[in-house]
Amino acid sequence: MIFEDIAEFATALPPMQGIAGLDLGTVTIGVAVSDTFLSVATPLETIKRRKFGQDAAQLAKLLQARTIGGLVLGLPRNMDGSEGPRCQSTRAFARNLDRADGFGMPITFWDERLSTVAAERALLEADTSRKRRAEVIDHVAAGFILQGALDRIRVIRSTREGEL
Repeated sequence: MIFEDIAEFATALPPMQGIAGLDLGTVTIGVAVSDTFLSVATPLETIKRRKFGQDAAQLAKLLQARTIGGLVLGLPRNMDGSEGPRCQSTRAFARNLDRADGFGMPITFWDERLSTVAAERALLEADTSRKRRAEVIDHVAAGFILQGALDRIRVIRSTREGEL
């Protein structure tokens, strides 16, 4: 099921399962995963895109091996907050995943503006070579996307606990 509201997504997550963050590109998909406590995002790998069916099968295999209970897709909004063709493509990918076998999990979106810039800056500060940056930038960006969502989920959950 696809959730526009991350608070609704957070309540739909199964207990003690991690979530994955995806940075969708036209050529690659960056993948990051969280721990089961939903506290830390770890960049995992970059998948070379082919056809949707092959991409979905590779993602399903990866996510099942790591007991992932939800997906956060980076939504590439324009700098003014509007949605363009890349957002439409990401939403279509989410709808296709939602219908695909092996993806019976909650899906949501996270504004990914400047996530690649932040990933690039972090890799430069770590003195990563240009070649290595090109290899890892997508899944490091997915880590920034996922960490943003995890931080928001933590705030949502702590607010709810304070209300009880």
